[in-house]
Amino acid sequence: MLGTAWDEQATSFSVFSTADAVELCLLDDAGAEQERVAMDGAQDIWSVTLPRVPPGQRYAYRAHGPFDPSRGLRFDANRLLADPYARAFEPAGPGAVHSLVVEDRFDWGDDRPPDIAWPETVLYETHVQGMSRRHPEVAAELRGTYAGFASAPILEHLTSLGVTAVELLPVHQFVTERRLRDMGLENYWGYMTLGFLAPHAQYRSGAAAGSQVGEFKAMVKALHAAGLEVILDVVYNHTCEGGAGGPTLAYRGLANEVYYRLEPHDLARYVDTTGTSNTLNVDRPEVLRLIMDSLRYWVTEMHVDGFRFDLAATLARDRGSFDRLASFFDLIYQDPVVREVKLIAEPWDIGDYQVGRFPRGWGEWNDRYRDDVRDFWRRRGGVRAIGYRLTGSSDLYGADRRGPDASVNFVTAHDGKTLHDVVTYERKHNEANGEHNRDGAPDDRAQNFGVEGPSDEPAIVAARARQRRNLLATLVVSQGCRCCWAATSAPARSAATTTRTARPTRSPGTTGRRTPPPTS
Repeated sequence: MLGTAWDEQATSFSVFSTADAVELCLLDDAGAEQERVAMDGAQDIWSVTLPRVPPGQRYAYRAHGPFDPSRGLRFDANRLLADPYARAFEPAGPGAVHSLVVEDRFDWGDDRPPDIAWPETVLYETHVQGMSRRHPEVAAELRGTYAGFASAPILEHLTSLGVTAVELLPVHQFVTERRLRDMGLENYWGYMTLGFLAPHAQYRSGAAAGSQVGEFKAMVKALHAAGLEVILDVVYNHTCEGGAGGPTLAYRGLANEVYYRLEPHDLARYVDTTGTSNTLNVDRPEVLRLIMDSLRYWVTEMHVDGFRFDLAATLARDRGSFDRLASFFDLIYQDPVVREVKLIAEPWDIGDYQVGRFPRGWGEWNDRYRDDVRDFWRRRGGVRAIGYRLTGSSDLYGADRRGPDASVNFVTAHDGKTLHDVVTYERKHNEANGEHNRDGAPDDRAQNFGVEGPSDEPAIVAARARQRRNLLATLVVSQGCRCCWAATSAPARSAATTTRTARPTRSPGTTGRRTPPPTS
């Protein structure tokens, strides 16, 4: 595998780049260049081995070649580039990180995957930082960290709910977009990935560079010991580099014309099926190799139990169009490691809606379930629609004999209002995030029972509480895999698989970061 390998005597470095020449740069703790070494290249793989380079060493690459956007080339040897295969990063100022050499050894003891069958699976979608930061019983020094998420109060809360798996919002190393930094904001959700093999450094509790790797492993080990599977929300459809005006951090500077889909008639422009100004080019074997190497690493080295693929329709675009026989699916099915874990698709992107069309073996986020259940309980839906949703959505999954386990049923998710807000606000209230209330769905089938926002009217309070129970009860009794969304707040203890109701990081009635196309 590309990246680094340390054997106690020396460290080898290897990186893919279509540049004319690549140099390895060793950095000190302040980010200043200590040493620059020319790398040997063969078939676009550049490598070098150096003695006495220990774990914790910061490094970067310089790629020499033409800067010619009209040909899709954006090399700039003046830029220090991160390693796409780095297994750890160290923050290095606003919007910047340094790649790290890491020590992989970890005592897993008798760790075993819980291996919960699909019909018994209850997913609990949550955020490592938010949940551990806001839980009142987590030790102050552990809040917002992997160690905090693995602490006894969190484990006790999760097991008391009866869920079988945590589905963690992105934990791959990400960076905050320049636009948000200029607004005095930061990226909370994590959907701007820089490193697909590295746990996000800012979620570690220790000060030592690279310690997030061992801390993440310890979190997984603790969750497994509590009988909980670990599912990662992964973002292989785009990167944090944005469009032509975005920063050059890694991929653009190493092989822009390979990593990204470019407009065929104007190679200076990026194809955007993700809403983030770029799209990874899964037509290229080098990109598919990166994705598969990342997936295998998280299963074999980090012991995770499955993945929820963000905007998965983009990954199945063969030569631009969704294809159930896409190379991505072929690689998944032939891989003896990845094919054995739970695979869940968000089956759309901003230009393609593919609910019900993923191959057998995949679970799918079923937003038809969410919409029809919400409509039924606000008396806008029919018996036929709710009948399908209660019985596993055979109208979507029956034709290929996929069965109800293909349907990941949910009534709330991070892309939208919390359960509390669904019965409290009918309109969007995204004023606090600087988007002028433009983002999110204008109609998300919410109901406020006569008052927009909080109310002290006993009848309204009772109606809202009853409606939350209606939605949750429907989720619990429906056939299929069940998914609950836990908003990031400090909860009162609850015996129900419910969402959290306060929203310290978002304004009331907020909707999420992106919204899929309408289902009709």
